[in-house]
Amino acid sequence: MHPTIHTPKDRMNKPLQDLLRDATRLTQAGQLGAATQAIQRALGGLVVGGAAVATPLGEVIDVQAVELVDVADVVGQPVPPQPAAGRAPARFSSGVHSHGGLQRSYKLYLPPGAAGQALPLVVMLHGCTQDPDDFAAGTGMNSLAAAQGVAVLYPAQAQDANPGRCWNWFKHSHQQAGRGEAALIASLAQQVVQAQGLDSARVYVAGLSAGGAMAALVAAAHPAQFAAVGVHSGLAPGAARDLNAGLAAMRSGAAGSAPLPVPAIVFHGDQDSTVHPRNAEQLLAAAIRGNPAQGAHTVHSQGASAAGQRYTRSAHGVPGQPASAELWLLHGAGHAWAGGQAAGSYTDGRGPDASAEMLRFFASHRRQPR
Repeated sequence: MHPTIHTPKDRMNKPLQDLLRDATRLTQAGQLGAATQAIQRALGGLVVGGAAVATPLGEVIDVQAVELVDVADVVGQPVPPQPAAGRAPARFSSGVHSHGGLQRSYKLYLPPGAAGQALPLVVMLHGCTQDPDDFAAGTGMNSLAAAQGVAVLYPAQAQDANPGRCWNWFKHSHQQAGRGEAALIASLAQQVVQAQGLDSARVYVAGLSAGGAMAALVAAAHPAQFAAVGVHSGLAPGAARDLNAGLAAMRSGAAGSAPLPVPAIVFHGDQDSTVHPRNAEQLLAAAIRGNPAQGAHTVHSQGASAAGQRYTRSAHGVPGQPASAELWLLHGAGHAWAGGQAAGSYTDGRGPDASAEMLRFFASHRRQPR
């Protein structure tokens, strides 16, 4: 459907029509920057008798009843970066993957100019009630990936597999290499790496809540495939093997957990009433056990985001080397993605930016031969 503009004929002069017609043509051609400028010229100054008359945008819409469909959404919005000449544009495509008797849909984001590039891949696992589009919008990961040259894969949980679209992290049948949802996610990531020519040494997995717990399980079950893991408001691998144990772990933490043998970055609000923050401490402990190194120790530091969200960052590792484990405990925060966008669910825009920090952490780690 083409963008359309409706306005009373006696209030629309020809120069304004020409500008808006240009904006429509440019939008259809994908030239959003030029379209924005044309719209701003059209709405910022009406031409009356050959003289420009400044007219606020609100007055044009309210008094003159100008209805801008599709094109109006461009006004005042940031213009997405356009690929350089000869570079393929970004793609956000859908697909379906099957493994071990299971089938799940997914969405894959490829940044501009991805073709032929051995880019890193981040697998993003959404939380309960979410889906790939919601999670992508809330985390803002695609925008960061476009700027940094990263591919992002969003597997989708099926509602017939879990009524709340939660990943089944608490079921023993989905926790091991070679079977269940953890194996399917690892298989999907491997298939995408091969099909797109991505860098198999820079594959990472991250998630929120149930997706965070599943991300930890995927990394623990497939340490030879993933270089690092990011867990936001989730639980450690081995925290539960059935529903009752899963609910108990969410309420008060797990009695025990398995080592997490890949570098890990963890975010958690200390006022999270859905997943107890003790689980974050257990995730950090699991990562320290899973990444032993002579001379490694943990350094605690205090900080605050630009919006005033206070946090304690605990970084574990060998001095002079990238941290092998980080915990960002967000003081006063609840069950939401830190630094997220209001366009998605379960987000807290006060920061710090969990997506940016995860990409920063991931960039310092490559998969080592095992």
